[in-house]
Amino acid sequence: MSTAPQLVVHRDKELMAQAAAARLITRIVDAQSSRGEASVVLTGGRSGNGLLAALAAAPARDAIDWSRLDLWWGDERFLPEGDPDRNVTQAREALLDAVPLDPKRVHAMPASDGPHGSDVETAAAAYAAELAAAAGPEDHGPVPAFDVLMLGVGPDTHVASLFPELPAVRETERTVVGVHGAPKPPPTRVTLTLPAIRAAREVWLLAAGEDKAEAAAIALSGAGEIQAPAAGAYGRTRTLWLLDAAAASQLPRTLYPPATA
Repeated sequence: MSTAPQLVVHRDKELMAQAAAARLITRIVDAQSSRGEASVVLTGGRSGNGLLAALAAAPARDAIDWSRLDLWWGDERFLPEGDPDRNVTQAREALLDAVPLDPKRVHAMPASDGPHGSDVETAAAAYAAELAAAAGPEDHGPVPAFDVLMLGVGPDTHVASLFPELPAVRETERTVVGVHGAPKPPPTRVTLTLPAIRAAREVWLLAAGEDKAEAAAIALSGAGEIQAPAAGAYGRTRTLWLLDAAAASQLPRTLYPPATA
């Protein structure tokens, strides 16, 4: 069942990143207080990396018990380990290398020079198996019920590596798939599917900049998920759009309270 999206609009991308980081710290601490651990799915791109950098700079980051946090990824560029374009490489630089994470709880997606070689389908299946192994009976499915799953929104409305009209966005059974011929480089990727994304308790969609305004307007106007994948990304208990004023510029003001601007 989809949850109606809630919108929070910030004046600029810096404020958005700082506020989102503070919100994430609170959410992780709450989950760890109630269950002893937390799980978060990270996203790359401008907004995802901006949030991680803001989190690294936040004094309140020490409230998190980093050793009891599982980190997953929504998608990854299928490139060699350590490649600067890989989301995990960028995340390590922005935050992960600066905090005391348990390496066994950092679940990077496979690299193209990893144990599965250049076979992206096998790599995707291996990540699906890792997710399934981490899911407990209380999760009611083949992936954990992530506390927060974050997604950047592309100018074409893509989320993770689910691009409009391509096969991956139509997937209804598998939780992770390989992507061939992505319209932005590199063409080969690994991505969570919409069923895996919707297993999350909360899904946060991040969009900053004028180039994201049309995508946000389309996705929030009732578009179909095949044409606008961001429209199909929602959480079990909450779906949150975190935007800056530029990305929200084409939205009707009725969608969000003026006080959030």
